[in-house]
Amino acid sequence: MLTQIKGLHHVTSLASDARTNNAFFTNVLGLRRVKKTVNFDAPDVYHLYYGDEVGSPGTVMTYFPFPRAARAPKGVGEVGRTAFSIPSGTSQAWLDRFATFDVGGVATDERFGEKRVLFDGPDGDQFALVESDDDRTPWTGNGVSGDMGIRGFHSTDMRLRDAGASAELLSFMGYEKADQKDNITRFIVPGGNDARTIDIEELPGAGSAGQGAGSVHHIAFAVENRARQIEVREALLDTGYQVTPVIDRDYFYAIYFRTPGGVLFEVATNEPGFDRDEDTAHLGEALKLPSQHEHLRARLESYLQPLEG
Repeated sequence: MLTQIKGLHHVTSLASDARTNNAFFTNVLGLRRVKKTVNFDAPDVYHLYYGDEVGSPGTVMTYFPFPRAARAPKGVGEVGRTAFSIPSGTSQAWLDRFATFDVGGVATDERFGEKRVLFDGPDGDQFALVESDDDRTPWTGNGVSGDMGIRGFHSTDMRLRDAGASAELLSFMGYEKADQKDNITRFIVPGGNDARTIDIEELPGAGSAGQGAGSVHHIAFAVENRARQIEVREALLDTGYQVTPVIDRDYFYAIYFRTPGGVLFEVATNEPGFDRDEDTAHLGEALKLPSQHEHLRARLESYLQPLEG
């Protein structure tokens, strides 16, 4: 069993419009845009990162906004809902806020004793705000007060036709079964970060999910550094998983592998962080390009959609 994985690092999804995506996460949810860069493999598409003040591991939601991308059917083999942590007693404040922004899909429920506010993003992405005791410091620069601000991730939901093999994988990765009710099983990393929870929702009769605007592309798990990442990679290879080589993503190092249920997992390092090329006061303001795309700067700056205005 692995001990290096400490919980979620980031979640990456697809969107259809960069400006709309930016407005939702900064203006509506009150997160900080901590990096404005581009997709390594498609530099004419943004890669936008939103999180707390410094983009701490376990707080960062990231997006590839492909212009006019179509939505895809939801189903099994995907992360169906991403949940953020909010302070206890603040659900009503968020319901009131969502009403002023006309946010879709708003509802309330309770899971494993925790109150949740469910809502949709601009592309039908499914989210939740979960009331929990979480002492992480929120970003308060976008009109959301500190007493109700998002603390970071709470959990993600994996929707699977059969949970068995993926549950075994999570156990190998250091997760322990914490609770179960009906078709939902909760797994938690003991001693992990504050984003240490994964829920598996088993849906035997559901169709397969597609990939499009509003879909989660992958979820990333946090390890402290590159040495721990190499240990995880070697252990996964020894277990039979097809794992990519280590890839330098400028702000972290990444490896990827596909789970038995079809969800793409990444293992990302906590180092070097989002302040490696910008000081903390100005994170997310300038367009930062991977070195291999720097020669395209003039063209990209004229082509990429302005995020504000």
